[in-house]
Amino acid sequence: MQTLVGWHVDTEFREEGDKTRAAAMLRLADGTEVRGHGHASRHPSDPAQLRVGEEIAGARALMDIAQTLLKKAHDEIEETTGRPAHPINR
Repeated sequence: MQTLVGWHVDTEFREEGDKTRAAAMLRLADGTEVRGHGHASRHPSDPAQLRVGEEIAGARALMDIAQTLLKKAHDEIEETTGRPAHPINR
């Protein structure tokens, strides 16, 4: 049996001077929302490229979500098996 599941990620950016902040929210199929945040700072000697700041801040927000999902999966494994799970780092 094959199951198709979709996840939806919403990401918003706020740019203030040489700083970019990202907030991302992942909505899982069961309605659970997982949120992550990231930031980027442009070095004064770098050219102003808003897209680059968004890519870095967005990637960091998604990595924050990834860490939360790994922890959630780890906890669910332990809860289901009743014994310590191996660390999930990748």
